[in-house]
Amino acid sequence: MDRTFHPRTRRIAPLVATAAASVLLIAGCSSSSGGKKAEESGSAVSAGKASTPRMTVALVTHQAPGDTFWDIVRKGAEAAAAKDNVKLIYSADPNAGNQANLVQNAIDQKVDGIAITLAKPDAMKDVVSKATSAKIPVVGLNSGVSDWQKLGLMEFFGQDETVAGEALGKRLNSEGAKKAVCVIQEQGNIGLTQRCDGVKKTFSGKTETLYVNGTDMPSVKSTITAKLKQDSAIDYVVTLGAPYALTAVQSVGDAGSKAKIATFDLNKDLTGAISKGTIQFAVDQQPYLQGYLAVDSLWLYKTNGNYSGGGEQPILTGPAFVDKSNVDAVAQFAAKGTR
Repeated sequence: MDRTFHPRTRRIAPLVATAAASVLLIAGCSSSSGGKKAEESGSAVSAGKASTPRMTVALVTHQAPGDTFWDIVRKGAEAAAAKDNVKLIYSADPNAGNQANLVQNAIDQKVDGIAITLAKPDAMKDVVSKATSAKIPVVGLNSGVSDWQKLGLMEFFGQDETVAGEALGKRLNSEGAKKAVCVIQEQGNIGLTQRCDGVKKTFSGKTETLYVNGTDMPSVKSTITAKLKQDSAIDYVVTLGAPYALTAVQSVGDAGSKAKIATFDLNKDLTGAISKGTIQFAVDQQPYLQGYLAVDSLWLYKTNGNYSGGGEQPILTGPAFVDKSNVDAVAQFAAKGTR
């Protein structure tokens, strides 16, 4: 079969059966971190390095300043780059238009491959088309599981955010929750919206959505605090990123609320909070693996013509629950920045 990379439009194939079955959650998407300035990776890894010719890969995300989730994604990408003899150029911007400009910069530099997130897929459509027209292979990670094929990407690495949200909603039922507030830190981010929608679909209690400004943590804290003071019936706060969950712990205390906290995504501080019981559980989507696989896949394609998922299925890295029963096993890896 001819797998020469070129723009294409495909019917979206059903997700891998294991996606729905994988109510082993893994944390996900969401936020950003950033800076508009691209910078080259200098990470050193003890693994052996490929002897293949040097190639350049651009990783362009929607990271916003202060979001530690993306540090883990980047660390995985740097590890793959070090192994594969790849020059990695990382850049990020939470503004979709600016992110598209960063992708255009990568095209202008004639990179050998591009890995992108699709938090706002419509804004990325034209620039992805330009990349594929230039015969630069493009893969997706983290955000955009519903859109990567429509945009003509070659592969996708992440979790189905709707499935993840549905799993969390079911977990709330088992916890006996009655009313939850789902905190979205970035309006217009399709992955975050899908998470909260998934929670609403399966949670038998009442769910409200609360929008906060994810780039201003004091504002996040005050907004959640005000909501909890206003509505004492809320017994669960669901956040969509580890930093926001840790901030919500402070909000619960300030509001004098008895609400418990669950979250998507993980970091080393959050594993400690789960151990202490201040946060009940997290949904982990393995961001390190997303970054690693995205870069490695472009090397495999360039070197061997290999591609994953048959070009029709996403490669799922989550979801999976982390709670008191398994947090000790996960914490050792979170401390190293690989979970």
